[in-house]
Amino acid sequence: MSSLAEQLMQNPLFSRIYERAWRPLFTRGFSLGGSSTLDYDRTLRAYLARPGERRVLDVACGPGNYAADAARGLTGDGAYIGLDYSAAMLAQAVHTHRRPRVAFVRGDAHRLPFADGSFDTVTCLAALYLIPDPLPVLDEMARVLAPGGELIVFTSVRASIAAVPGAQAVAGLSGLRIFGRTEIVGRLPGLGLVDVEQTITGVGQYVHARKPPR
Repeated sequence: MSSLAEQLMQNPLFSRIYERAWRPLFTRGFSLGGSSTLDYDRTLRAYLARPGERRVLDVACGPGNYAADAARGLTGDGAYIGLDYSAAMLAQAVHTHRRPRVAFVRGDAHRLPFADGSFDTVTCLAALYLIPDPLPVLDEMARVLAPGGELIVFTSVRASIAAVPGAQAVAGLSGLRIFGRTEIVGRLPGLGLVDVEQTITGVGQYVHARKPPR
């Protein structure tokens, strides 16, 4: 049986309210009512929008929350590709983000339909905790990352209230996984990534890493 989260992601109505209503509320929840996650998110959006000729892959992109930001500064042959398994989310993404350099693909994050080293930036933002068997997704993200490229993840982390007894059970029933503090960052060096940085905001974590240049 699919989890509550999986059912919501496949719901066309939910896909229409996700970006404007649900996600801002959910983001604030990661900061336990504070603003640290939202502040970091603003910084990340500005970073993604910097000028450059980059190939960007957004894994589990949902309705394209970061499409406009990532595409804004692209130059030359730069392009943003959003990938998601939910047809409802992708339909909303296509409807909302009709602009040059932006494309959306339906696919499985466990088997990304791209060649090795295809992208300069690979992201998975506020989605990894909803994907069944999520750690192999990191392997795929690293595989399609080009030498010198960067991997960026925002997901849950077991900290503060997430460590309270019962929190894991509630998360499990909803389909949301709470990762251990080293579960994500500890896997990346084995995938050949370096300069691994982790920033924790409440019960969320931003992780940034790079693939060494040739």
